[in-house]
Amino acid sequence: MAISDAGGESAAAKEGGGERKRKRRAERSLLGKWKTEGERKSYSSKLIEALRVVRRSSCPAPAVVSTDCSRSRAIRVAADRALAVTARGRSRWSRAILCRRTLKLRSRARVARPKPSAAAARPRAADRRKPPALEQKARVLGRLVPGCRNLPLATLLEEATDYIAALEMQVRAMTAVTEILSAAAADGRSSSVAAEPM
Repeated sequence: MAISDAGGESAAAKEGGGERKRKRRAERSLLGKWKTEGERKSYSSKLIEALRVVRRSSCPAPAVVSTDCSRSRAIRVAADRALAVTARGRSRWSRAILCRRTLKLRSRARVARPKPSAAAARPRAADRRKPPALEQKARVLGRLVPGCRNLPLATLLEEATDYIAALEMQVRAMTAVTEILSAAAADGRSSSVAAEPM
């Protein structure tokens, strides 16, 4: 009997170790997804196309541009949408980014509701208890990651991990595009100076 019990314990230990290995592999694949060359090339091509569209549709007089039509906001939205398209809607944050425009249009069409009175809106002393620190931090994190409010902590952490890895790839791609464009602009300036007659 002692042999079978020891065998049973070792099988349970192996099973627990296998579970940990599967979790580590899943975490590595989640983080490694945005580090592959294919993903970077796919995002870079989508980003460049989105920036071309922004450049073509930008307002002609930048001094008159309102905050809604600002060029930097349009670039940020285009870069985020390209990132969400590259993610192919496999994550909650990418679906939230892709649906954000339709949600904004729907919210504008809603009828304004009457506001409750000040006495009714004031919370009671029993309702004013502070949530635990971890819950507060999870709530803040849920607000930072698109489409991740009111999620269980484990799901929220998975989404945040994927979103951070995607943002890191976005920063690398945008840095590379900036360097290429600034090098091209410098080459254009130097060739125009060389072409001028002495």
